[in-house]
Amino acid sequence: MDTITHGIAGALLSKAIFRGDDLFAARSMNRQRLVTWALTLGAIFPDADTFRDIFSRNPLLIITWHRSLTHSLLMLPLWALLLTSGTRQIARWRRWDSPSFPKLFAIYATGILSHIVLDLVTTFGTMIWSPWVWSRPAWDLLFIVDFTFTATVLLPQLLAWVYANPARIRPRAIGMWFVFLPAPLVISRIAQIVGAPIADRAILAATFLFTVLFLVPVFGGWGAKISHSTWNRAGLLAASAYIGLAIYAHSSALARTKQFAAFEHLEVQSIAALPLPPSFLNWDGLVRTPRGVYELRTDLAKEAAISSANSGPPRASATLEYSFFPDAVPNPYIESAKLLPEVEKVLWFARFPVTHFHREGRDAVVEFSDLRFAKIRPDRPPSFTYRVRFGPSGEVLSQGWLR
Repeated sequence: MDTITHGIAGALLSKAIFRGDDLFAARSMNRQRLVTWALTLGAIFPDADTFRDIFSRNPLLIITWHRSLTHSLLMLPLWALLLTSGTRQIARWRRWDSPSFPKLFAIYATGILSHIVLDLVTTFGTMIWSPWVWSRPAWDLLFIVDFTFTATVLLPQLLAWVYANPARIRPRAIGMWFVFLPAPLVISRIAQIVGAPIADRAILAATFLFTVLFLVPVFGGWGAKISHSTWNRAGLLAASAYIGLAIYAHSSALARTKQFAAFEHLEVQSIAALPLPPSFLNWDGLVRTPRGVYELRTDLAKEAAISSANSGPPRASATLEYSFFPDAVPNPYIESAKLLPEVEKVLWFARFPVTHFHREGRDAVVEFSDLRFAKIRPDRPPSFTYRVRFGPSGEVLSQGWLR
């Protein structure tokens, strides 16, 4: 999950569970604002490990270091303890009213835990048991950037702010409506650029939803009758429901992928259904076999329509559309590449690796791609593709991520 969404989710948790105040409230720093700042900081803290990536020249830190110690359940108490101690010292210096040490510790622990969980629901993998076990569990429920989930955790907080001051409800509501009105079009443009277009009906639905949320509660004044904490608890419930829907969708997509593997009599080494943008209705089924990786893309909305039209569940058939990405035929260059320490780390990280080989003049080029990170745009190489170039005598001329 992206760091911004982590912070927004942390602020929502503070308001829904710990009765935190708005981060940028007009009031001076009080205990409830400090609660929200602490939980938000805890929710973004694990991504502090990216600073090492920025200042290091090691291009493999993204797979060997990111989402490790700062994302570890075993290390969580230590980080919460350090953050709590630091915050208490700052509060004493600034003479802020601070929660007790145990409560502040619980707040920071909740924020860090929320980050770990929201990273687990993506496909990247999170080393939650480091430094004891360096594995990368992944629940494969949401795409790493999910605008719908971000909106789900953000909108309730904005609505609570809009209706918090009865004297300013109308200008705040109209202002937020104008801010969010073009958002679906902007997001759809971004999605189109990255190769994940959003349907027009989804854009219209989002625009209608923003209109209803920001303007309808103004009439009759019933929006102001809903308390600040109720708005935020509703947001937490909506976010939980969204993840619940993603769990159900993932189960359906994975079942379809397993059905495909059984129908094709594949020798399965690993299998998964991974989320694709722009919504949790789009999935990428991957099956790793000894010869390569099979890919079966699924749109659950279309599957539901077909199932309804056929009055039965979708069935695998000889006309089923899928892609196959074969491994290159083994050769000395590929074997030499696999012995490189850097490539060993790449293959440890990859869940659905595919090996490619070609020649460029007298040079031999070996590439390792992880199909977990789907190639969305045809004009760009797949993410996390590692290239090794060999000279005519078999010496390594260069190696690194393919940009």
